[in-house]
Amino acid sequence: MASSTEGEAKTPASRLRADARRNEVVVLEAAKTVFARSGVDAPIREIATQAGVGLGTLYRRFPTRADLVAAVFRREVDACADAAGPLAAVRGPVEALAAWLMLYTRFLSTKQGLAAALHSGDPAFATLPDYFRSRFEPALSILLNAAADAGEVRTDVAAYDLLRAIGNLAVASGDDGTAHTERMVMLLLDGLRYGATKANSDSR
Repeated sequence: MASSTEGEAKTPASRLRADARRNEVVVLEAAKTVFARSGVDAPIREIATQAGVGLGTLYRRFPTRADLVAAVFRREVDACADAAGPLAAVRGPVEALAAWLMLYTRFLSTKQGLAAALHSGDPAFATLPDYFRSRFEPALSILLNAAADAGEVRTDVAAYDLLRAIGNLAVASGDDGTAHTERMVMLLLDGLRYGATKANSDSR
């Protein structure tokens, strides 16, 4: 009986924590949508309205705009990095690599406003560059190594170099900026394949 009573006593607190987590997810999704539509300087009230929560609820979790921007960025980084495993599970090595590189490219292309905020000097963003690398580099390394082990891409390209190369390409502007970047990334992938094909041919 005592353990049952203790469980009942914890229920309201657990419910509050669950509600808080749901509110956080809703706010982050709303912020992502509003930032994409209006930029990271969009009114906080617009984000609260999009999320269907009060300003007090939003500010309790994210006291400053920078806190909210950083949280959105981390969430999007996590979603992109976490996609590597499922892709590897259902596709061949080079197909999984190509699909993830496209996800990463689109991530960069749609985060130009966030990227500008990251260079504002706000301390809330200080740890994000290291977080970016700590999540993306291992994800790409797994896919790149699998494709190299299968003999489908060359073995002398580091994951971080490829991430940086695509980052440099993703600054393309104009209406066709994203499409242009994706074409260039496919050329990079062709280069990786060419090196592997040559090496395999030389070894026979």
